[in-house]
Amino acid sequence: MRILVTGAAGFIGSTTAELLIERGHEVVALDSLVSGQADNVPSGATFVEGDCGDTELVRSLGSFEACVHFAGRIEPGESMKYPEAFFANNAASTFRLLDVLVQSGVGRFVFSSSCAVYGDQVVMPIDEDRPTQPHSPYGQSKLMVEEGLRWLVSLGRMRAATLRYFNAAGGTLAHPERHRPEIHLIPIALDAAAGRRERLDIFGSDYPTPDGTCIRDYIHVSDLAEAHALAITALDDHPELILNLGTGVGSSNRQVAEMVQSVTGTEFEIRYGDRRPGDPAAAIAGSGRAREILGWRPERSDLERIVGDAWAAYQSVQ
Repeated sequence: MRILVTGAAGFIGSTTAELLIERGHEVVALDSLVSGQADNVPSGATFVEGDCGDTELVRSLGSFEACVHFAGRIEPGESMKYPEAFFANNAASTFRLLDVLVQSGVGRFVFSSSCAVYGDQVVMPIDEDRPTQPHSPYGQSKLMVEEGLRWLVSLGRMRAATLRYFNAAGGTLAHPERHRPEIHLIPIALDAAAGRRERLDIFGSDYPTPDGTCIRDYIHVSDLAEAHALAITALDDHPELILNLGTGVGSSNRQVAEMVQSVTGTEFEIRYGDRRPGDPAAAIAGSGRAREILGWRPERSDLERIVGDAWAAYQSVQ
């Protein structure tokens, strides 16, 4: 299958692109490199630098049987400051991409969505039947695309899988977790463990959780990649899929920091500050539907394995 992977120079996109190549697919990797890094792109992919919203560029790439769409801004806190940028990048650019894909007859679309579409839920775990109520422009921008995809599917324009994943983490030696700037807890904690930061800042210690810090469901990036590959095939039998990807197990920010200290064998200062706007207290996935429909099993996603793999990947690029 010839597959377009957007955002293929990013953490999850590059890992998924490599897996698809290993499975025998031809991958065209499209990335603007605004936040991705060219050396993340697998050597077996055809790399094209550019924006997924550039309709002429996408049209020039030829025909595809599927598109896996990762490109987009990912930081809820930033979206509270610059909502217009998130609507332009995550929603408007995606709809331009979809316009070209539909016109070109691309039949399958796998969308990188987020648990942020659920907003701040109280009852855990969260399943796909829970009402969507985003608490940030980031989550709203993802939901806008989801709603557009539902119309395209209902009108027979394409088949689409929306994958709402929780907290991607871990890494491989070929694809460590790197962002510019770094925004995710585990790599920031690894910076503190390696002495590249003076301390680890954790935002909020007064949430209604057992230790007062946010709780998240961490999922290994390799398990996420596997789910995307499975979703492409599952669209043979399902014109539309909306699936959570997570483990059903939550880890607090404090627990993550302590696990990083344990795995790396280092101690570092942890400073607790004010909450960030847009951060829910907890987000834990109910992912039974993905397990049932895709036959997916998140086998690498216990917290110790995630942090251990992240630390090995981190050290490989220092």
